Amino acid sequence: MKLIKLSAISAAILASTAALAAQPVIVVDSADAVVYEAEPVAVAYQAEPAYAYNADAGMVRNTTGAVVGGTKTFFQTAVNPAAVSAEVGTLGYGANVAWAMNDKTELQAGWAGGDVADLFGGDFDANGVNYDVDSDFSNPYLGVQLRPAANWFTMGAGIIVPDNDIDVTANADGGISGFYEVDDVKYDANGVSLEGTLEHRNKLAPYATIGFRPNISKNWGVFGEIGAAYMGKTDATITSLNPDQALLAEDSNGTPIVGLTGKDLAASAEQELEEENYLEWLPIVKLGATYRF
Repeated sequence: MKLIKLSAISAAILASTAALAAQPVIVVDSADAVVYEAEPVAVAYQAEPAYAYNADAGMVRNTTGAVVGGTKTFFQTAVNPAAVSAEVGTLGYGANVAWAMNDKTELQAGWAGGDVADLFGGDFDANGVNYDVDSDFSNPYLGVQLRPAANWFTMGAGIIVPDNDIDVTANADGGISGFYEVDDVKYDANGVSLEGTLEHRNKLAPYATIGFRPNISKNWGVFGEIGAAYMGKTDATITSLNPDQALLAEDSNGTPIVGLTGKDLAASAEQELEEENYLEWLPIVKLGATYRF
């Protein structure tokens, strides 16, 4: 009888373990039927999501853990960015998408472009010659935004892939009847016009910025950045509409120079533009608004 009872108890334990549930188990011996209530053997724990929102920093925490957590989590992270932003500045009008790796580091991918010259006056000076600018910018970029103190102060760095069209037209000092002063030579501008294009040599342009990104609500924030991108040496192409026209010219001492033409003037202007070191740098100034998910 004891053997039968022990066998029945063993069978009941095995059954309850396989089911992993607290179902009533009936054990029968020769005298009584006894009901035993099994304890649950599985305990569920609620884990904190890897992409929990940090209201203080306005960013997503611990996304790094989510990225390495598995393919499904990586996909969810990639298609659910931390923020989207709209911007306007020296790179143009644009937008970017950001993914936060933690409360201090954010990856960005964006684009800015358009006619930037209209935003900032549309002209510049190069060694005394003023040039009107007409531009069509396209500046996709990848970068990292850092919050060193996990607050509103930011530092950024990354790479721009510039594809910018820059057209320039020289303005004579004093108008059509004035003069161009190029390479210490004063050329009579009567009937002569200079125009051309500028192109930067860098196909990848590194940039760096500092800025601020305060939050104005749980989801909305604003930002501003200043910095610069190194665009590389400038290739200028300047032409004269009257290349063979003989020009009145004089040196810095007022001594007449004979034999100079519109083509000579264009070549000198082209060389001066290419020697301007500041044209190798594109200043970055931008303002924008951010929506955080």
